[in-house]
Amino acid sequence: MITAFWGAVGGKLADRWSTVTTPALIFWLGGLAAWIWHRSSQRRLDSDAHWLTHQAAATQVALLLAALLTVAASGVLVTVITGPVLRLLEGYWPRWAGPMTRLLTRHALRQAGRDRNRLQAARARLRSQPTAADRALVARLERRHRHRPIAPADYLPTPVGNLLRAAETRPTIRYGLDTVVVWPRFWLVLPEPTRQALLAARSSLDAAVAATVWSMLFCTFTALAWPALPLGLALAAISVTVTVPARARIFADLIDATFDVHRTALYQQLRLTPPPGPADEPAAGRALTTLLWRGTYPPTLTYTQPANPGP
Repeated sequence: MITAFWGAVGGKLADRWSTVTTPALIFWLGGLAAWIWHRSSQRRLDSDAHWLTHQAAATQVALLLAALLTVAASGVLVTVITGPVLRLLEGYWPRWAGPMTRLLTRHALRQAGRDRNRLQAARARLRSQPTAADRALVARLERRHRHRPIAPADYLPTPVGNLLRAAETRPTIRYGLDTVVVWPRFWLVLPEPTRQALLAARSSLDAAVAATVWSMLFCTFTALAWPALPLGLALAAISVTVTVPARARIFADLIDATFDVHRTALYQQLRLTPPPGPADEPAAGRALTTLLWRGTYPPTLTYTQPANPGP
């Protein structure tokens, strides 16, 4: 969701140094373990250690600095590609993957339809003869429904994509506010605790995506130690199927909550009259989106007087 905005807001590498370097250090320590495995199998580890300990101090310092620079550079590189990788996990795939995109999107739509039918049936059973099993089923299916787009045209081929797309499109349907258009202004009027909570949730999501990248990269050590392949693939699978969706769900719920609680602050800071009631919100939100996107002033919007007008 509005990836460029989040990349700009959360891209201060100096503030995220430990987040960047710690996974990189773990990755390279794993690579060192694979190298030790490989050299031990060839009975060359003692000779390597002997060579290193007999180098001049300047050479040892240079090797240490090169290792630290490698760790730091790899951490920065993975951080840079985290955004594009998240886009791939969401289902924004290149044009040549169109057949697979359409196939998986149709599958997601069919699954959503089946879940709606099950939800309606479970609600009917609750009205006639409530049971604990049906209550649990209704709660589970309602959570799934909430984390899916409402319009079929908004569906993406992956669960993570549909989850984030639902959070992106729900304010448009409920309040008429186009998330992509209003978000940069909306961000400026949010209270600091809300902004920090959103940044923390987004950073957590990015860290999960980065863990997927590191896990796949770990497979490159297979030439040194064969366990690197199953371990890397297993960690990547866990990250993609469990960790990334869980953290995306938290981030999406925070986006929803932010619009639910703070949307009127955007009208107030722009000196516009907030909509008087729920039925008026979609039209007012669309007018505000038009104002921010095209610069045209719809007649349905009216300015309010400042609380303390100047002389």
